[in-house]
Amino acid sequence: MRFEQQKTRLIIHDKGTQLWIEPWGENSLRVRMTAETQMDAHDWALTEKMPEITPEIELKEIDVTDPWYAGEEYAHYHQTGVCARLTNGKITVQVTHEGWLSFYNQKGELLTQEYWRNRNRLNRYCVPIRLEARVLKPITGTSDYALTARFEAFDDEMIFGMGQYQDKRLDKKGSLLELAHRNSQASVPFYVSSRGYGFLWNNPAIGTVTFGMNRTEWTAQSTKKLDYFITAGDTPAEIEKQYSFAAGRTPMMPEYGLGYWQCKLRYRTQDELMAVAREHKRRGLPLDVIVVDFFHWTRQGEFKFEPLDWPDPDGMVRELKEMGVETVVSVWPSVDDRSENYAEMNDRGYLIRTDRGQPYHMLWMANCAIYDATHPGAQAFVWEKCRQNYYTKGIRCFWLDEAEPELDQYDFDIYRYYEGPALQCSNVYPVGYAKGFYDGLRAQGETEILSLVRCAWAGSQKYAVLTWSGDIHSSFRSMREQLQAGLSMGMAGIPWWTCDIGGFLSGMNDDPAFRELLVRWFAWGAFSPVFRMHGERSPWHEREQEFRNGVRQLTGGQDNEVWSFGEENYEIFKSYLFMRERLRPYIRECMREASESGAPVMRPLFYEFPQDAACWKVEDSYMFGPDLLVSPVMEAGVSERGVYLPAGCTWTDAYTGKVYEGGQRVIVPAPLHVIPVMVRGGKSYPIYHA
Repeated sequence: MRFEQQKTRLIIHDKGTQLWIEPWGENSLRVRMTAETQMDAHDWALTEKMPEITPEIELKEIDVTDPWYAGEEYAHYHQTGVCARLTNGKITVQVTHEGWLSFYNQKGELLTQEYWRNRNRLNRYCVPIRLEARVLKPITGTSDYALTARFEAFDDEMIFGMGQYQDKRLDKKGSLLELAHRNSQASVPFYVSSRGYGFLWNNPAIGTVTFGMNRTEWTAQSTKKLDYFITAGDTPAEIEKQYSFAAGRTPMMPEYGLGYWQCKLRYRTQDELMAVAREHKRRGLPLDVIVVDFFHWTRQGEFKFEPLDWPDPDGMVRELKEMGVETVVSVWPSVDDRSENYAEMNDRGYLIRTDRGQPYHMLWMANCAIYDATHPGAQAFVWEKCRQNYYTKGIRCFWLDEAEPELDQYDFDIYRYYEGPALQCSNVYPVGYAKGFYDGLRAQGETEILSLVRCAWAGSQKYAVLTWSGDIHSSFRSMREQLQAGLSMGMAGIPWWTCDIGGFLSGMNDDPAFRELLVRWFAWGAFSPVFRMHGERSPWHEREQEFRNGVRQLTGGQDNEVWSFGEENYEIFKSYLFMRERLRPYIRECMREASESGAPVMRPLFYEFPQDAACWKVEDSYMFGPDLLVSPVMEAGVSERGVYLPAGCTWTDAYTGKVYEGGQRVIVPAPLHVIPVMVRGGKSYPIYHA
């Protein structure tokens, strides 16, 4: 093993591998390892320019005496090795003579360390397990590697972030997570540890991570290198700030994003959509956004309105703008092989390639290929079509659906992108999808940009991504899962997040049980980063025509407007619409904080109260910004709710006005029209009372 200092970088050479350790922003380090002669140049999520930082680097000879072999008869086992230490502000990495890494904070406290069971590696006579922390195993016949990285497990550690998974666990300790995207699953591999550090697995390869009780283990099925970022901080807020500085921060939310979004599956015609917008205004209801969902187009991959159903989109957008309503249109990455763009995109290499089998990736409604959003040329091509057919009509906000991308079969090993084999880079797909539209809008002079995207990866936030949680079920169980999904996305560095109010699948409009769920979900939506109604609302309408001009037609779900679920519920919905409007100045400041520091808009209690140990275990309530503690009702038939109040201040029930001391769990009223909201002591907001 040989150590080398190259300016601010520490390099460890060992049996054909190079391990690079270097400062990467304040109190942060980047660690990379390759078995090739040159380090792979991809920065993946770490694309932000970092300031020049000079760390403290110490290299020294040490006497290595293994106490296992004490005594003269074992003197020949005594070795002399080298160890190293690199410090950048509050984080120090120490490299042992065996080559494994330990990370410490400025107090000398251990944050985490590699899991190394290759004892006294310098001596070939003492390797009882031969299990190393970093393994780049060559894939025979290729220049690629299967990667495993192992870290020690700590009984006291809690882990928060990692993106969006459909389970109930906010604390990911004990979880096995697939590092891959699926409809309703977004792998965003950054987490914040209760031990005082944040960790980014800076690798978009398909793999897994296991936060086991015996060890933490990351894998990548195929890759070129090991690459991760680690940062130390005294609070979760400091950690999030340092990570977002390295991976990029979200811009400021456009004003229309703060209000109410009306959406359904789907408004089938221009007349249908305009009737809903006009009715909102006739009733005097707030409305900021209305969405033109999928299959408004001629064919998939033509990115333009079907003129039979949408005869005057210019006039439609103009009238909506006069109402103060932003128009959003759905874009899919699927390209019908009969579409006017398929041949050109295929010839230019703008479609995902298949190493074997048919060149189609989605067969729903047509034989479709998916455009390659990792290809800069493909990004520009798709944006240009959308610029011509949507932007010139006044549309500034796009719904980038199917952004995982969703495939008929998630057989990642058969696909190939511009960036490489899908096994190595699939998870970066939604970043490129959003980047193409972000760059295109910026080139047109737009400064307030937002794209609603059904997936994200690390770094997506800097391209103005509002992620939503996909096609989720209409049930209280699913609602509970979305709460942790939203909090986990925030802790993973994605502050703009939303979900389909009421769930997407299986909600029946006239079912009393569904109506109760919808009311509870709508109330929670008012205290989400983005307040958006959506869902298919069964049963679907019957098709008027199966095919028209050779194109298969799609019908839509039932009505999904606030007046569609009974008069009593309408009054409740209306109250939350106006409540959201009254909170608009507060929400605007939350969005400003997200853009300036990377702070999540909805955040676990411990984010604001890290010194209160009880807050680290609360998974059914959250902070909406710094001052509002929100406790959604996530079960049927209840009229009260238990709420833990963080210590260190008083709390006022926004509904009853009752004041409580912090540091206790209380029972508060929660009738159907009420979501429990507690206001931090010293603050006052117009929630239930204007």
